[in-house]
Amino acid sequence: MSIPVNEKVAFISGANRGIGYQTALELGQQGITVVIGARDLQKGQEAANKLNAAGVKALAVAFDADDASSFDQVYQYLDHHFGKLDILINNAGIAKEALMSENSSTVSQAVLKETFETNFFSVIALTQKLLPLIRKSSAGRIVNLSSILGSLTLHSLENSPIDPAKSLAYNASKTALNAFTVHLAHELRDTNIKVNSAHPGWVKTELGGDAAPMEVVDGAKTSVALATLAADGPTGAFIHAGDPLPW
Repeated sequence: MSIPVNEKVAFISGANRGIGYQTALELGQQGITVVIGARDLQKGQEAANKLNAAGVKALAVAFDADDASSFDQVYQYLDHHFGKLDILINNAGIAKEALMSENSSTVSQAVLKETFETNFFSVIALTQKLLPLIRKSSAGRIVNLSSILGSLTLHSLENSPIDPAKSLAYNASKTALNAFTVHLAHELRDTNIKVNSAHPGWVKTELGGDAAPMEVVDGAKTSVALATLAADGPTGAFIHAGDPLPW
């Protein structure tokens, strides 16, 4: 598949289901070509086929956050097919703990390392790999899927609304991801690239669980909005549903 030079292309990691898939659908409905990154390429292709049937231009490529060689493959795929990248949505993430827990004194090094590898280190590695393609866009957008649970300000408040959710590995990985957003946005401040963190909300997904109050269709809205920001939109921000969140 090829696209006219003035049309946009987005790469979304972990987009064969959940918020990532819904984000791909909504971006595609705006005429943006979406490339789904999926650990299981067959599942990614099935998702792309479903999107195509809905009238969305979609493709799939293998992407495994734990396999550095797949970052090169994603770069080569995007460079070969499009020669640029307009939107990068770092959507893939994991939680190895019960989120409604307090485990700072007991969380294992293995869980900490695995969580940070997927939620932080791989995001930086993929973004750095794809940044040369994003620089070729007339309006590059990078969206890092974070969480309100990464907010140190809210965790520190007395009677905090997120007080019970003190799962250290997941929360700290999102705090670190927010730091990456701030630093990269500052480095790119004089370019046409905007970098922001998105909190999708507590959404009914495999990660969020059935008790979550939000549906997937609502959880994708923040990512879509940040991916399609106008030139006067924010950069280096932490956003949910159009509103800034405290770091």
